[in-house]
Amino acid sequence: MSIPIVDFSLPEGELAPEIDRICREIGFFVLVNHGVPQSVIDRLHALAVEFFDLPQAEKLKVARPKPELNRGFIASGSESLARLNGGGAGMAADYKEVFTIGPIDFPDDPYFTCPDAYPSFYPNLWPERPAGLRAAMTDYWRELGLVEARMMQIFALALGLPTDFFLKRIDKRTNHLRLIDYPPYTGQPLPGQLRAGVHTDLGMFGMVNQNNNIAGLEVRDRNGNWIAPPALREGFICNLGDLIARWTNLRWISTPHRVANPSSSMGENSRRTSLVYFTIPNYDAVIECLPTCVDHNRRPQFEPITVDAYRRDRFARTFNAG
Repeated sequence: MSIPIVDFSLPEGELAPEIDRICREIGFFVLVNHGVPQSVIDRLHALAVEFFDLPQAEKLKVARPKPELNRGFIASGSESLARLNGGGAGMAADYKEVFTIGPIDFPDDPYFTCPDAYPSFYPNLWPERPAGLRAAMTDYWRELGLVEARMMQIFALALGLPTDFFLKRIDKRTNHLRLIDYPPYTGQPLPGQLRAGVHTDLGMFGMVNQNNNIAGLEVRDRNGNWIAPPALREGFICNLGDLIARWTNLRWISTPHRVANPSSSMGENSRRTSLVYFTIPNYDAVIECLPTCVDHNRRPQFEPITVDAYRRDRFARTFNAG
């Protein structure tokens, strides 16, 4: 099985059945003709490199405050994504650095400021340098939001739901945008260490752009084989997360994936950056079996749960205190 390429310029009526088939079979695809200007993508990659090249002490000024917060700078050795799914015990932490933001603007309203809004609407932490990083992340966030909105309508069509079903549940979305730097190893990887350990995503949907295909994302198909998506600089590698798998009663799948280690022969040429945009619904949205995903042969497999209740503790597990 290979990771398919999806042309986003096609009409929704053509895209919906194709998306449904892909989401049943592999849960990953590469999106092209999405309308996001390449200049917006390239600008953020360049500024991400500038940020990660700063002295460690400067980056640590915006370090993640608490394990449950997906905000700020996460130093190499501080996160183990394999723990999202109960794995990673005794394994070395991921070999990467991360800078994360959440929602970029929200009103001073009780929904966003009450105790239940934590940690979904915790303020972002912005570094002093590079000067254009905040603006570039904001522009990227807004461009990806347009792609996200159309994709949510296509998802609804594919599942036989009203076209605004998911849009109503992401109108106060708790999304994240992560800049990830995978630097060259300074020595041999520790036992079991990967650039990012095997995991499935906690959210609903993700879109990844890689600046190169060196030791990049790999997907485990249903036969247990590790396959790499097509390397398209202008494309977004898209995947389903655990929330949509639960919502669809496992009609759609959240597929395990990892970021592999580079060959030792690549040396300094093995560096790679990724821009990762996660769609996460409103924190109080209830994830329960969709009526179109249950019948007499397939009963609901999960109890209803809110987005926050599902995500909060599981994300905190990824923190590596060492």
